[in-house]
Amino acid sequence: MAEIDPSARTASDDAAPGGASPGGEPSSRPGIGPGFGARERDEACWLIERALAEDLPAGDITSVALLADVDGPATLSFVSRESGVVCGVDVVELLFRVIDSAIRVRRLVSDGARIAPGQPLIDVEGRPVSLLSGERVALNFLQRLSGIATTAARWREIVRGAGPEGRDVKLLDTRKTTPGWRHLEKYAVRAGGATNHRMNLSDGFLVKDNHASLLRRAGRASIGDWVAALRHADPAKFLEVEVDSRTDFALAQEAGADAILLDNFSLEDLRWAVDRNRRAERRVLLEASGGVTEAKLRSVAATGVDRISVGALTHSVRALDIGLDYPPGARAEPEPEREREPEPEPDAGCSSGTGTGTATSAGAQD
Repeated sequence: MAEIDPSARTASDDAAPGGASPGGEPSSRPGIGPGFGARERDEACWLIERALAEDLPAGDITSVALLADVDGPATLSFVSRESGVVCGVDVVELLFRVIDSAIRVRRLVSDGARIAPGQPLIDVEGRPVSLLSGERVALNFLQRLSGIATTAARWREIVRGAGPEGRDVKLLDTRKTTPGWRHLEKYAVRAGGATNHRMNLSDGFLVKDNHASLLRRAGRASIGDWVAALRHADPAKFLEVEVDSRTDFALAQEAGADAILLDNFSLEDLRWAVDRNRRAERRVLLEASGGVTEAKLRSVAATGVDRISVGALTHSVRALDIGLDYPPGARAEPEPEREREPEPEPDAGCSSGTGTGTATSAGAQD
């Protein structure tokens, strides 16, 4: 599961969150990857309940009227229409368990896997009404999360080895997530190989420009005093200060912040900050943010900053193109996994009461 990025206190830490392999790269091995844990599952169940209530307030009336008497199983296949990184397989399985507990889900890929056009991702077998009742909501989750994972993977590849002397630069997300989707969208960022910044406002101290503006308006203009007050509140908490000028950078560095967020610094100013930090007696983590586009990303990384935070990883991604097919026959089982480490027994799914009675009845009427 993701925490605030505590590479935080040492610029050399490349440990990935949630069980990913070093450097934040997703593993292709099931059960190793980006860490779909209890927080992600709970949020998924909460969202599934609301999504099904929204889409099935009185059940899928078309499917029930036409197919309620058809009990023979059908197979629904989720198939990629373009290259990318898949994410949301766990969510799709949870959703169909809520729709109809008799449904069988076959995972053909794992979250974090790179996929190609035409590649089958998930097969779902069950009663036609049950499949039709859940297909659109499931696809919404899968496309959105896969779009985030794909974007994160693409941006992560750009900064790989882009720092001075071929050093990797850590790519971070932000809190610019869809309300209610925070854990799932940050999970998708990890699935794409990038790293989570703060999960929420309780994860660490970050003095932003609006804090500074209000503090100065109240007559509290000293960055040193801000840092001292935060250290007194919680000495162990990671502390970062956002600055937008060379003057404030020097003050934040002298005040003893763990990291300094360089907001909308030019490339020249970023290089200046990196050089000053390199010559300082006590180094801090340097984070570039603000106005970082995909086209500028590698140039920003080349300045020597330790990390780059990008809101675009979550707030403006394009959904990955994934289609729904109903093949005439069942697909062959996926090849057995090799050298898989033992895993705990999977949770039965969302707790009882999750989902809507109308959703369940739409998928289980006789």
